[in-house]
Amino acid sequence: MHGSKIAFLTDKATAPEYENLDSEHGKIMAYLKEKGFQPSCQIWDDEKIDWLGFDVLIMKTTWDYHHRLVEFNAWLNKLEKIGAYVLNPIDVLRWNSDKIYLKELEENGARIANTIWLGQGENFDVNRLFAELNTEKIIIKPRVSASANHTYALTQEEAHQKKEEIEGLLRTENLMAQSFLKEIQTEGEWSLLFFDGKFSHSLMKVPKADDFRVQSHHGGSVKAVEVPSHLVKTAQSIVDNHTKGCLYARVDGVEVDGQFVLMELELIEPYFFINQSNFSNISIPKSKSPS
Repeated sequence: MHGSKIAFLTDKATAPEYENLDSEHGKIMAYLKEKGFQPSCQIWDDEKIDWLGFDVLIMKTTWDYHHRLVEFNAWLNKLEKIGAYVLNPIDVLRWNSDKIYLKELEENGARIANTIWLGQGENFDVNRLFAELNTEKIIIKPRVSASANHTYALTQEEAHQKKEEIEGLLRTENLMAQSFLKEIQTEGEWSLLFFDGKFSHSLMKVPKADDFRVQSHHGGSVKAVEVPSHLVKTAQSIVDNHTKGCLYARVDGVEVDGQFVLMELELIEPYFFINQSNFSNISIPKSKSPS
């Protein structure tokens, strides 16, 4: 719908990047302006904004939400109450903000790394975790997190050394422990991008030497590699079953013994790794409400 006012929602720190035409965010803005839309970036916690003044609100770079989850959820409640059209849908955003959603996906057939869910207030029982996960190294991370915040890859000895620190985290939040997948270091992590439920493009994220974190600010890099069709098929099944009404989805995973092991289903604020050749894969919302 030409002329539609589209608000890309961001945090304050990232807002200036929307003016940078070399950034993904700036390129998307320029592309939409060329198509006759009225895109702008809006800081999600700016209380002065009239959210009903936009035809659609698109989550894009609200990258501080996991540090301010109570405020973020209150804001989502407000948007829901006033009837703002938000993509992805608000109920999906709530569901996807806590990695316990992976348990539901596993129950519905998706393969994830072996996982033990650690509730707030639990002890960090190192020996039990290693015995039950049957692994030489574990990953510890918060259930609500992004950008590998408070994420550790630990041997059993290292886990004992960090016991006090991790139990400190458990006093205030829920954590998860997973078997470490060596394929992240030896092969890398796939990211498959979907827009309006359709596969768009993919890439491989690779950690720097002697690390396991694939994020760029931890030294990770990306490379263009054609994704095998059987991995696309698995990712498409996950998208078909769990992203109803979503504008975008990024499926992150690792290939282990020929099978796709899901690491994350990113539905809140994933980086799109988009370029000129796949801008047109983003389907523009046609109405102010899903109906």
